[in-house]
Amino acid sequence: MTEQPRDWDKELADIDRAIARQPGSTSREPAVRGTEPVPSVRRRFVALTWFWSGLAVLLAVALAVWPYDKNCGIRLIFFLGAGGIALLAGVLGALTAWVHRRGLAHLLSLLVIVWAGVMVVRELLPRVGYAKEARGWTCPPPPVEPRPTPQPPTQ
Repeated sequence: MTEQPRDWDKELADIDRAIARQPGSTSREPAVRGTEPVPSVRRRFVALTWFWSGLAVLLAVALAVWPYDKNCGIRLIFFLGAGGIALLAGVLGALTAWVHRRGLAHLLSLLVIVWAGVMVVRELLPRVGYAKEARGWTCPPPPVEPRPTPQPPTQ
């Protein structure tokens, strides 16, 4: 019951040829175990990644230099909406940067997510009762000025 020693080089070469003949195989070279082919990144996907990341950074800067009062009312709603859009753009930028392997864009998007989250939470927490200082969602009505009483005509 003696077996002939196996020629591993020949058997592995046969396996490599069988893999190369399979449909959908683009490589005629022997496959290397443990490595995956890196997908090619097209220019438009890189541009889309930088678009979302750049938009997120611009919106985060806009939140920092918001020119209007954001204490109450419709201006508060606009500020929170802009913060939500900045968060969404940051998430989209981070996801596309992760998929297309753009490290700097990913880092910038993550920083935008943190910054926009802090800016929004800073305005939300006092209004939901989670901070020491309580603020309202609506603006107080303006003070009513007393009307002058009509004077009777003097004769």
